[in-house]
Amino acid sequence: MELNEKQIQILEVAEKLFAENGFDGTSVRQIAGHADINVAMISYYFGSKEKLLAALLLYRTSDFRIQIESVLSEEMGYLEKVDAIVELIIRRIHRNRRVYKIIHFEYSNLSRKLDFANYIERKKENFSLIERFVKEGQEKGVFSKNINIQLIGPTILGTYFNFYYNKRFFQAMHGLDPETSFEEYIFNVITPHIQNTIKALLTYEI
Repeated sequence: MELNEKQIQILEVAEKLFAENGFDGTSVRQIAGHADINVAMISYYFGSKEKLLAALLLYRTSDFRIQIESVLSEEMGYLEKVDAIVELIIRRIHRNRRVYKIIHFEYSNLSRKLDFANYIERKKENFSLIERFVKEGQEKGVFSKNINIQLIGPTILGTYFNFYYNKRFFQAMHGLDPETSFEEYIFNVITPHIQNTIKALLTYEI
C-alpha cells in the first residue's frame, strides 16, 4: 500500500484506539483529536470509519507475502525454513497484536457489517504460500503426509496469545522472573518452543 506519513499516523492512532476502546467505542472525532488533525482529513483519505479499519488491516498485512517469499527463496533446509517462518510470524503478531485483537472482536461479532473480504483474500494468498511449502516438503519426504496444514497457523497464534493474555498467570504459576522482559521471554522461550512444536507436527508419522 502506498501511504503518506499522515495516513500512516491516522492508521496507527486508530489502531491504538480501536484496540483499547473497540470499534464502536471509538469515534472519528476521537481519532482526529489524537492524531491532531481535523475530521475532514480522515474523510478525505479514507471515506468512513469502516473504510479506515479496512485500510488498517491491509496496511498491517501488506508486506507479509513478500517476507514469506523471501524466506522460502533462501538456500536452507526445510526445517531451517520452518524455524525462519515461525520466527517471522511470531515477530509480526507480536508487533501487530493490537490488530489481531481488533480482528478477533470485530469478525466474531455476527451483527457487524464490516467488509473483511479484502483482508480474507490477502490471508488466503499468504496461506497458499505456506501450503505450497509444506506440500513440497511432503513430496521430498521431509514432512509427514498426515498434516492438517490449515491448523499450523492457529497452533502458532494460539500458543502466542494464550501466553500473551495470561502472562501474569504464567508468572505466578511457573515462578517466572518478573524482571524478565515480556519481549525477551517471547523471543527466547516461546518462539523456540513453537518452532519445535511445528517441526514435530510436520515430521511426526502417525
